[in-house]
Amino acid sequence: MKQIESLEEIELLVDSFYGKVRKDDLLAPIFNGVIQDNWPKHLEKMYSFWQTVLLEDHTYHGSPFAPHLKLAVVGKHFEHWKHLFFETIDEIFIGEKAEEAKIRAAKMAEMFQLKIEYFNRDNP
Repeated sequence: MKQIESLEEIELLVDSFYGKVRKDDLLAPIFNGVIQDNWPKHLEKMYSFWQTVLLEDHTYHGSPFAPHLKLAVVGKHFEHWKHLFFETIDEIFIGEKAEEAKIRAAKMAEMFQLKIEYFNRDNP
């Protein structure tokens, strides 16, 4: 078990998590369908995003919500995404940043789900 202290740990977290997502029965069809063969580019964005969130190295620029708006995802997808993310953290990491990553991921999933539901309700 290790602490999240550098970009190296961020990359390990992201690679491990998305390795699971890419093979997951529920999430793989969605992620692989949208990302297709652009996984290296997507992973680079995720390294930058989590580096900004957890290490306060401001390398991420953009809006994380916008690409998710048109995905066909509902509550079960967000719950499963959180489960896989938490599982990945708990398998590899300990410490304050690991717990912060779980808190941030849970809040982000909740916000994304609410925004997508709101958008879909107003734009059937």
